Amino acid sequence: MSFNPQYRFSRHSHHLDPHNVPTLWQRIHIDPWLTLLLLTICCIGLTILYSASTQNSAMVIRQMVSYGIGFGVMFTMAQVPPSIYRTFTPLFYVLGLVLLVLVDIIGEVRMGAQRWINLPGFGSVQPSEFMKLGMPMMCAWVLSKRELPPSLSSVVITLSLTIIPVLLIAKEPDLGTSLLVALSGIFVLFLAGVSWWIISGALALSIPLMTFAWYFLLHDYQRMRVLTLFNPEADVQGAGWNIIQSKIAIGAGGLTGKGYLDGTQAHLHFLPEGHTDFIIAAFSEEFGLVGVILLMFIYACLLSRALYIAFINPDTYSRLLAGAIAMSFFVYVFVNVGMVGGILPVVGVPLPFVSYGGTAIVTLMAGFGLLMSIHTHSTY
Repeated sequence: MSFNPQYRFSRHSHHLDPHNVPTLWQRIHIDPWLTLLLLTICCIGLTILYSASTQNSAMVIRQMVSYGIGFGVMFTMAQVPPSIYRTFTPLFYVLGLVLLVLVDIIGEVRMGAQRWINLPGFGSVQPSEFMKLGMPMMCAWVLSKRELPPSLSSVVITLSLTIIPVLLIAKEPDLGTSLLVALSGIFVLFLAGVSWWIISGALALSIPLMTFAWYFLLHDYQRMRVLTLFNPEADVQGAGWNIIQSKIAIGAGGLTGKGYLDGTQAHLHFLPEGHTDFIIAAFSEEFGLVGVILLMFIYACLLSRALYIAFINPDTYSRLLAGAIAMSFFVYVFVNVGMVGGILPVVGVPLPFVSYGGTAIVTLMAGFGLLMSIHTHSTY
């Protein structure tokens, strides 16, 4: 009897040696490889941020504080067994939905978007960031209680749970985050072994849905971003400026780059958002193709370790959640590099652990804390 390759992932079981003695790392629930790779990327991030921000020490210090908070959140979440997360998953999901509704009612408006809410004791928070974890947790919770591979009814239920927060986030508007949240739920379905005929049907249905979204859901500036992707030279001083300057910076770096602190696009402020969404363009200008390849290799190692943790886990909920977190991390990197390189529309997705910004760092670190919890609580 042959099985769907996705289903083999979803039913994989890891037979453990009963005489296996936990290591120090397992006892403190820390994965040393994930930690080492994350520290390496964070050091690279601080290095290029200092240059891309035109040597703004205050910004670098704030980023270091964000890293410190992020690692603290990661280590704390790693101590909690996955069974606890599974128990409180529905509550976390509902709380995220409530906060998203409150954003629509009393949220703060900044730069034309209503994405933040002021919570007493926490300050201004962006609830959509919570759903980047709440969404895959909820989908994994639902599917782990049902027979796998998922039936059509299971797929419909999972997609229904996914579409509600996605629409609320898209309404803010925040197209980039809504797409990431949607993909995090879809990844859980894929890893659970959803049949290819359902996938084919969904792809066919997506064509009229995308057409409807283009004409009735997307804002004018969002449609402009897509059109600019195909012809940035049509508005050199406007919508096409970011992509054009980004390509100039990447091309100027050549094979080995101009050298650290010798980049001009970010230093002379030709490159907009050179310290946030377009930071890899500034990195490429100074360290060239060699530096970018090295950074991508470190990202690949981090992704490989995360997928390995997902594959060997014996628990369905933990395995599906870990796989979705790993694939979502891949999308972060792919979308950011793709939009900076001009092969994807600009959607405001930061480069993980390199772009300046505290909320995204803490959210990503929380995801890796979940991965460590899943791994270290199941290996002995």
